Amino acid sequence: MRAELRNYQHEQYYFKLRLGFAGLVVLCLFGLLAFRFFYLQIKQYDHYQTLAENNRISLVPIVPNRGLILDRNGVVLAHNFFVYTLEITPSKVENLEATIAEISQLVEVSSLDRKRFKKFREQSHSFESVPIRTHLNEVEAAKFAVNHYRFPGVEIKSRLFRHYPMGKLGSHMVGYIGRINDKDLVNLEKNGDLSNYKGSDHIGKSGIEQYYERHLHGTTGFQQVEIDADGHAVRVLSSTAPVPGNNLILAADSKLQQIAETAFGDYRGALVAINPKTGEVLSYVSQPTFDPNLFVDGIDVENWKLLNESLDKPLINRPLRGIYPPGSTFKPFTALAGLEAGKRAPPFAIHDAGYFTLPNNRHRYRDWKPGGHGIVDMQRAITISCDTFFYGLAMELGIEKLTSFVRHFGFGKKTGLDIQGEIEGLLPTPEWKMRRFKQKWYPGETVIVGIGQGYTLVTPLQLAHATATLANNGVAIQPRLVTQIQNALTGEKETVAPVVKDKIELNPVNVDIVKRGMIDVTLPGGTAASVGANAGYSIAAKTGTAQVIGIKQNEKYNENTINPRHLDHALFIAYAPAEDPTIAIAIIVENGKHGGSTAGPIARKMMDYYLLGKTPVPEAPKVALPDAAINANVPVKPEAEEHHD
Repeated sequence: MRAELRNYQHEQYYFKLRLGFAGLVVLCLFGLLAFRFFYLQIKQYDHYQTLAENNRISLVPIVPNRGLILDRNGVVLAHNFFVYTLEITPSKVENLEATIAEISQLVEVSSLDRKRFKKFREQSHSFESVPIRTHLNEVEAAKFAVNHYRFPGVEIKSRLFRHYPMGKLGSHMVGYIGRINDKDLVNLEKNGDLSNYKGSDHIGKSGIEQYYERHLHGTTGFQQVEIDADGHAVRVLSSTAPVPGNNLILAADSKLQQIAETAFGDYRGALVAINPKTGEVLSYVSQPTFDPNLFVDGIDVENWKLLNESLDKPLINRPLRGIYPPGSTFKPFTALAGLEAGKRAPPFAIHDAGYFTLPNNRHRYRDWKPGGHGIVDMQRAITISCDTFFYGLAMELGIEKLTSFVRHFGFGKKTGLDIQGEIEGLLPTPEWKMRRFKQKWYPGETVIVGIGQGYTLVTPLQLAHATATLANNGVAIQPRLVTQIQNALTGEKETVAPVVKDKIELNPVNVDIVKRGMIDVTLPGGTAASVGANAGYSIAAKTGTAQVIGIKQNEKYNENTINPRHLDHALFIAYAPAEDPTIAIAIIVENGKHGGSTAGPIARKMMDYYLLGKTPVPEAPKVALPDAAINANVPVKPEAEEHHD
């Protein structure tokens, strides 16, 4: 065999080359490692020291007490109270599901409780206690206390919960709080308030609770807690006390509110009472109402269904979101527009034959009284609510001049009330109609705007604000619910100053004519004579009726056979004492038929209490006509007041 010759020198060369290359790679890797150590331990020391400290120390939020809401006399409308809660600290429990199952054998733990616990646990640290049951009664608390030794990591605590002691009273005004949802979190982050809500479960959802959320919530406190590697709390290093929220004092009188809501009976509608001199809202009614306590800890499905699906729409805030034709309550403002424009200077009068016609037009715009009222001047036109007089006046003024004048009283724009969600209503113009319907404006539309019909829509709040402005001789003061903000720690009160929104320069003679016409409304011969009878003070008022559905030209409106929900709305505006007003009221009773007989008595009861301290004698509540009576042939005594077809 031939011996194979090997080149050891060549092999040794390549071996050393590979060994050198491998050594170089190892050296580079160690170099990178050394550089990384240097970067992490020297260059990034401060950063990682902070992270390590944060892993050792955790900030635990301390939720502040929410501010109270009180009426003008100190009656509490919203406050906080302590309740027993059963809470679990997850880091101290070995088998969470088994523990919850055992707890449910002692006290009831619903599926909703479990779902809520899971949600809160995901949002909390493992060493923070999370409620598994709230609102334990004393029996449940005692039963668990006896068995407490069986449940390490589970304990009974007391937490603050929001409560509305007056229940349904004024709920649309006060509002309610509810659990913070994703939309709330987005808004809080957008406004830079998210850090102040660490640990908070609730936030204002409607009414004053929502509008004044920043005042009511307060400032969250914090504890610096040292924790070990397993996430258990070791000790409290430092603590910053929370600052409780401010208390809010309203202009509203809870007794006046109660009188108003009771007077509505089973009718739907809205009422706003304002002090014309200050803009203070004395009463704010939306009927039907609801119990805000249902929403605090999450409303159950059954109650939500009852409220949300009700035909009466109890969740709608009618004073600032309900829109209605103003009907004849608009006439005093049309009258003042005509006087200020010089279109109806005394002793101007017309002969009312019971209808009005446009030039070269055979269509008749009928008065509510067949045959008319005879000779009518401005003052009497307001008192007897003569349609014919205002048809002609509106036509002479023109739609632009009429709407631009009454806009100063707040029609067609927001009042600025301190509740979110207000809408503007509608004050129609030719420009608006062209944008909305792509149609021109017709003279007949101006005619019916003069009596508060047609496209014109107002909110009850706007109507009350306009009435207060008229009572205040053209000075429009922004309505407000909150009059004082009280520091919960010092007790100091900050007064919310009145804001003048508009000041209309009016001729006192013209204002006097309109006011005297409104005073006569509540005197014998007026459309609300029964409201002013034996009052003991003077009342200026105007009744109104607003159509819900249109009636054809040759049809007769019959309130005995029409669907009860298609009956006319009853409206009433008033202020008193007429010579020096301190209260102005606007009332809308849905399907109430007549302002003087349905809405007027509500105003009288309120004014009697506010001005004289009289409390109404309890009586059987008024009820709206039941659905079963739609086709019933029941005779109804006609009321001596206007009705517009």
